[in-house]
Amino acid sequence: MKEDINTVFARDPAARRLLEVLTCYPGLHALWFHRLAGWLWRHRLRLLARLLSHGCRFVTGVEIHPGAKVGRRFFIDHGMGVVIGETAEIGDDVLIYQGVVLGGTSLEKKKRHPDIGNNVVIGAAAILLGPITVGEGARVGANSVVVKSVPPGATVVGVPGRIVEDRREPVIDLEHGKLPDPVNESIRLIAERHENLADRVKQLEDLLNASVGAREQNREHGESDGRYANGKNGSRDQ
Repeated sequence: MKEDINTVFARDPAARRLLEVLTCYPGLHALWFHRLAGWLWRHRLRLLARLLSHGCRFVTGVEIHPGAKVGRRFFIDHGMGVVIGETAEIGDDVLIYQGVVLGGTSLEKKKRHPDIGNNVVIGAAAILLGPITVGEGARVGANSVVVKSVPPGATVVGVPGRIVEDRREPVIDLEHGKLPDPVNESIRLIAERHENLADRVKQLEDLLNASVGAREQNREHGESDGRYANGKNGSRDQ
């Protein structure tokens, strides 16, 4: 319990006093509820475990299935709306925010929920579905929907989630809102491409206009020389 409390102080700058942490952090309460429910689940007291988990959901707004495996120094910030499925496995030093869902996509009684590696940060309202793996040190942006595995150190944003950065360095980063914007980046690249194409078209137009002008000048010189030659020949005939 002491490690859990220290984790709150380390991960949340709003935490000031021990009493405040003990009474005002539903994510911490949900973790403690889950440990007791998990013990009951492992000892085949499945109904009691589910009832305790259901009570935890009512009190904290966090639903963690008793069968889920949670590592050390796990922290749920704010907590409300978090759902963690039965076969989910969460590593050490994982940080998730409110509204995160680790959900399943199969009706079969098998592995159907995500595995979360160590030092992972999952932003608010992100949804991770299916038996995927989120590698160590990865970050998932807020409101992302992830349906494919994420390599270690990668940053995923969007719907569906796409890898936009690959750091390969496991780091806990509270700045989960400062993530690349793939849509904005795509628009920027298109605008740059359009500007480059416009410059090239202008260059071609200038070359074409210069070529047409040269041809007209040559033709005018040719016609002038022809008229001069004809006039000279006419004067000779006279």
